[in-house]
Parts: sequence; structure tokens; C-alpha cells
Amino acid sequence: MSKITRQGSNPILSSSVEYHNFVYLAGMTADDLSQDIAGQTQQVLAKIDAALEANGTDNTRLLQAQIWLKDIRDRDAMNKVWVNWLGEAGRPVRACVEANMADPRHLVEIMVTACR
Repeated sequence: MSKITRQGSNPILSSSVEYHNFVYLAGMTADDLSQDIAGQTQQVLAKIDAALEANGTDNTRLLQAQIWLKDIRDRDAMNKVWVNWLGEAGRPVRACVEANMADPRHLVEIMVTACR
């Protein structure tokens, strides 16, 4: 039976799960909720970078991304940060939708899958 590795587990979820060299990250949100959409997106992407690194991969190995925005009108501002973060790396498949957030101060939540 193949090994499943979980990191950052609590009673509700794990922050990451690795299986067969696929790395699944939980949805990540910003810590400083006073920031605008660009600031919160930068924070989230920094957290994703750290989680990917902890799992032996990086954003050049992204396969899929799911992005939830409090207000879909923030999509262009979020995309500017997103495109800069991706650099010349291959683009993952992606969905970006408007959603009610658990905390109304959260403007963006991002969840990715990558390979090692």
C-alpha cells in the first residue's frame, strides 16, 4: 500500500497531503487581513511557496489551482500578483470564482496541487 504523508494536521484538515509524488495543499488565506487584494494575494502565495518547499517542490510544478475571491471584481488585481508569482513557469489549470468567505475580511483563498 502506498504511503500518504500529511503535514500540519488538526482535527479538521491537513495543510498538505502528499501521495505518489502529488502534493495537495489546503486552501490558504492571508494572515494580515488589513491588506487589500494585492497584499493578501502576496501573503497567500508566500505561504504556498513555503508549503510547496516543505513538500519538496515549487510553483514551477503546479498542476491545478482553485481561487476564491470575496469580490470577483478583484480578479484583475489578483491576477497581476498571480502572473508575477508564476514568472515563466508553466501555467496550471485553474478556476477562479466569487465566494462567501468564512471571515468577511478574507479577500482571497487559494488551493493548489503540484507534483514533485
